[in-house]
Amino acid sequence: MEHLKQLVRSIPDYPKPGIIFRDVTTLLRDADGFEQAIIALAEPFQSEKVDAVAGIEARGFILGGAVADRLGCGFIPIRKKGKLPWKTIGQEYTLEYGVDAIEIHEDAIRQGERILIIDDLIATGGTADAAAKLVRRSGGEVIGAAFIIDLPDLGGLKKLEASGVKCHALIAFEGH
Repeated sequence: MEHLKQLVRSIPDYPKPGIIFRDVTTLLRDADGFEQAIIALAEPFQSEKVDAVAGIEARGFILGGAVADRLGCGFIPIRKKGKLPWKTIGQEYTLEYGVDAIEIHEDAIRQGERILIIDDLIATGGTADAAAKLVRRSGGEVIGAAFIIDLPDLGGLKKLEASGVKCHALIAFEGH
């Protein structure tokens, strides 16, 4: 996984001073790195029944669609509030300075479906935790969540695991 870590661009002081933004677009651009990431994200769930992958906007769409294809299942977009054209259900979550919300179509998940959540990065875990709550409220079972990057100093992966979600991250970066 060290190869994948080297493909991630680190951008200091973005989106604000003191933050290092971990940009996976450089990894996605690299054909071998992208393929390795998709294989590694899907691998822990190969032997499980997965009905659909739920990808969190926006990079989770790219990764989630490819993982869904690899696992032979459907894909569900988890979008920011107001972006989906049909009837939705939403879940709010706390940001550093306020509240945001994500949504899925109300008919996206059938009762008892086994859902894998995918995103590029987990930091504080707010969005991923909201996604898990949204899946559960929709009648689905969260079988896991997978990320390319974990920022362990921010505790998101541990928070998600404490809520009963099996988590998988390919690489970790210390700090923010």
